[in-house]
Amino acid sequence: MDDNARWNRQTRLELAAKALTKHGFKAVVASSKEEAAAKVLEMIPAQARVGIGGSITVRELGLIPALQARGNPVVHHWKPGLSREEDLAIRKEELSCDVFLASSNAVTMTGELVNIDGVGNRVASQFFGPGKTILVAGVNKLAKDVPEGIWRARNIACSANSRRLGLKSPCGVAGYCNDCDSPDRSCRVLVIMERQPSRSDVTVVLVNEDLGY
Repeated sequence: MDDNARWNRQTRLELAAKALTKHGFKAVVASSKEEAAAKVLEMIPAQARVGIGGSITVRELGLIPALQARGNPVVHHWKPGLSREEDLAIRKEELSCDVFLASSNAVTMTGELVNIDGVGNRVASQFFGPGKTILVAGVNKLAKDVPEGIWRARNIACSANSRRLGLKSPCGVAGYCNDCDSPDRSCRVLVIMERQPSRSDVTVVLVNEDLGY
């Protein structure tokens, strides 16, 4: 990437951060995933119990092993061999952690966070329950406004995740959102955070790299 393209991406991230801050969120910009990971680790106390939502971005940053290596108890449900009951219990535990760590399906240039979920635990943990929520989003997650953010969440994030999970919903098969009454539908809960919730502490870390879906 040449300097002009990187400048353009950085400028848009900084504008989005200003819009998020205006809406009550905390927002920081990182130039790389390494810098982003360092910033996130600085925000999390050494003994804090950390819940991890379903997120490719968080795992691309290597945050789970980094947290475990320094002694943070980490709660996450992306583990092989869990029963349905065990999986549900872990998802509920994530809601009550000291810190909840995830990404956002879209971050708008006007300062909103757009997320779609199938189970609902990831979006619920973003706005109520944990002592602090940290959302990490690559520059690829930027959207002009809420309608574009919803389009992105449905057609890019949900499609890629459905494919990853082997779901036979229209977006998981065709690669784009279509009229969907499939039992495999992953678009079940749509949450738009227009402002930081009044009793939550939400920080958004915006990264000048493509991360996640």
